[in-house]
Amino acid sequence: MKFYVYILKCSDNTYYVGCTNNLEKRLIAHNSLKSGAHYTKIRRPVSLIYKQEFKTLLSARGREAEIKRLKRDQKELLLKDHI
Repeated sequence: MKFYVYILKCSDNTYYVGCTNNLEKRLIAHNSLKSGAHYTKIRRPVSLIYKQEFKTLLSARGREAEIKRLKRDQKELLLKDHI
């Protein structure tokens, strides 16, 4: 199974960082479903701007935590380097 850490850009230009094992399903939830994260639910539409694949949930969660600790300008450097 694959796990993904992802960054979404929300309609108010904020970022949301998450982790999932089904990226397509999670993006649908963020943009369409009532069950999506509250943060993104009130900032729709959101778009995927970063993803990173991992073999284990533990490594994906660790990376998610690292990215969440970054300041906005640091996240933007990560995004720039990712393209």
